[in-house]
Amino acid sequence: MLILGLETSCDETGVALYHTGRGLLAHALFSQVDIHVEYGGVVPELASRDHIRKALPLIEQVMAEANCTAGDINAVAYTAGPGLVGALMVGATLARALAWGWGVPSLGVHHMEGHLLAPMLEEDRPDFPFVALLVSGGHTQLVRVDAIGEYRLLGESLDDAAGEAFDKAAKMLGLPYPGGPHIARLAEQGDPSRFDFPRPMVNRPGLDFSFSGLKTYTLNTVNDCRAAGELTEQDKCDIARAFEEAVVGTLVIKCRRALKQEGLKTLVMAGGVSANRNLRASLEMALKKDRARVFYPAPEFCTDNGAMIAYAGAQRLAAGQRDEGGTAVRPRWPMAELPPITQVAG
Repeated sequence: MLILGLETSCDETGVALYHTGRGLLAHALFSQVDIHVEYGGVVPELASRDHIRKALPLIEQVMAEANCTAGDINAVAYTAGPGLVGALMVGATLARALAWGWGVPSLGVHHMEGHLLAPMLEEDRPDFPFVALLVSGGHTQLVRVDAIGEYRLLGESLDDAAGEAFDKAAKMLGLPYPGGPHIARLAEQGDPSRFDFPRPMVNRPGLDFSFSGLKTYTLNTVNDCRAAGELTEQDKCDIARAFEEAVVGTLVIKCRRALKQEGLKTLVMAGGVSANRNLRASLEMALKKDRARVFYPAPEFCTDNGAMIAYAGAQRLAAGQRDEGGTAVRPRWPMAELPPITQVAG
């Protein structure tokens, strides 16, 4: 079964072709970072308009790369939520129209389930059950995963997601959007002994996160440096290092706690922040001590992409799920509402 996947939940237009027998055949991604950077964040109307411009050319590109025609496609999967409602509508409308015109089924896919299953695109895949850390600009969650669709939320951010906290810390330092990569680059030159930022909520029981206090601590540190004189480039590097290590340290502690609580030895990490090299190295080192393993997608599949939507859609389409009725998108959509699947297709 050949699935066309379309991702348009926020500021990236992703398209991919996934075959349940042959794997990922082709994929393409267009990032809107250059459009939104001058505003310091995503402008929903601009995001929707750019998805309209880019989606069809990317579909044509991917089909040409895979050397396939419309007659080869068996179904179309698209992101139905969560996300920006206008951006979701663009993808859903286009996907449903293509599926209707080609005479094939379509299916709306949960964006975070796509992220959660993205490591399944790799040759070395995790086995169920496992704990998943979903960490991105919009979500920070720990989820127990017993099978596709069998999800139990263990903990989540009570305020900003980790990626959003990176963006806001970067803004305090005068860095462009998106902040995560810029913070990471500065952190490499930072002095690890100069600042020690707090690890939020690690000294209390539970698996929830909070990054609001860390943001305030970061802002106070920036202001203290300015009060003592000019905020130097080295000041920025040292603050970036302390901030990144605080976020990474918090995530590592919570992941280890979740694995111990659930009696599991496998962690899956996905979402844009999962591309952070410090986070990957720290998790691998910590879990090695616990005789546990961490799996994550290739860097190109950490951010939003069509491949994860095509793969997640393939699993549910193979289980007989299809769109019913009109084009419905869900800007808010708890993963716990998804029905389970007992068998993985490809």
